[in-house]
Amino acid sequence: MDQLWTLPTPEVADVIRSVSQRLVADADRLTDAVTGPALTAQNDPALLSDASLTAEDRLVNRSDVVQWLTSNIQHPGYRVDPYFGSRTSVYFRDLASRGIAPDFVAGWRVGIAVAWRRWLEECLAQCDDPAVLVGVLDIVAQSMVQYALDWFEALREASVSYAVTDADAEAVATIQLIASGAPVPDDFAEMRLNYRLARWHQALVLWTDDLEHVDALEEAVTAVRSTETGRTSLVARASATSRWVWLSGPAAPDLHPVEKVLGKAELVQTAVGRPGHGLDGFRSSHQDALAAQAMIIRLASDRRVTEYADVELIDTLTKDRASAQRFVTKTLGPLAVAEDVLRQTLLTYVQCGFNTTRAAASLYAHRNTVERRVSRANELSVVKVEDNPTHVAAALLVLDVAPNLASDATS
Repeated sequence: MDQLWTLPTPEVADVIRSVSQRLVADADRLTDAVTGPALTAQNDPALLSDASLTAEDRLVNRSDVVQWLTSNIQHPGYRVDPYFGSRTSVYFRDLASRGIAPDFVAGWRVGIAVAWRRWLEECLAQCDDPAVLVGVLDIVAQSMVQYALDWFEALREASVSYAVTDADAEAVATIQLIASGAPVPDDFAEMRLNYRLARWHQALVLWTDDLEHVDALEEAVTAVRSTETGRTSLVARASATSRWVWLSGPAAPDLHPVEKVLGKAELVQTAVGRPGHGLDGFRSSHQDALAAQAMIIRLASDRRVTEYADVELIDTLTKDRASAQRFVTKTLGPLAVAEDVLRQTLLTYVQCGFNTTRAAASLYAHRNTVERRVSRANELSVVKVEDNPTHVAAALLVLDVAPNLASDATS
């Protein structure tokens, strides 16, 4: 690509390389700082409500951050080619197939502002020569803006190949209309989906975090459909790495056979909504499943199957990961990173109404063992269970879903 500005002096190049090295070592934190505000600025409800797509968006942002920084480590101040790897291409093809068109311009504007501020902070910390600093900032400002322009040009050129016909596109478009609360007539939706709506429904979201595991995802869907409950299911391809599923019947579907087969799908995670009837139930169950999926991804939990009815409180408590970490560590203190068996025993004890005998039966443990564990757990906890059992139980429930949350906060 043509170089559009004067190359840096050796002194300026050294600063650009040094700052890039520091930032690439902290690429995940910089990516997170850019991704949240950029996603909000893109202002697309269909994108924001789908955790699989927002996770892919973060990976695209990370690849761009790493591409620009590593290029400036190798060739400080040179124009940087935009990065469009296979996973990036799949992401944009998924957006196109679902008719999702985020405001990328607004997203990039916000993202560059965040990245530029971080760059300024690092430059001021490392460079005390005003002339060199001016040279660094002049070149980097042009480089960042040009990278965005080149990225949009690369996206425009690739858009023709992304505008492919997807067999699921019509169904997903109808589902998105229903999910958004649009007034969709039942008969029209049934015709578009080839699926009866005047029944009970329970929505599932199945996903994997790696394109290499898509075969496992398809096998999990096939396993669900092979169960008695799954014979009248609706399946839609939400993205390359996720599938939306609805189970239906004259009564609320029996999840036990479905959960049994999904429990064996080692590379696939599943979120389950609460059952509901008719079009409203179809919608609300799907929204539940999406919320459960978003929580699992947000907390980096490896839980195989998650029912939203079991984790609604946790979802509310953990909308902000950093706040959830603070709540857990301030409530439980050392107990947050102690042995799992201590936390599980204390949680069971609270759930059993502080009845040691019932807790022991639930845990298949001796009553004296439960008493010792509860006593030790309470000693470690900052907030004592007798003083505020609600807070203690809530913090323990959060760690039950995301056991590494507290250790991540202290690492």
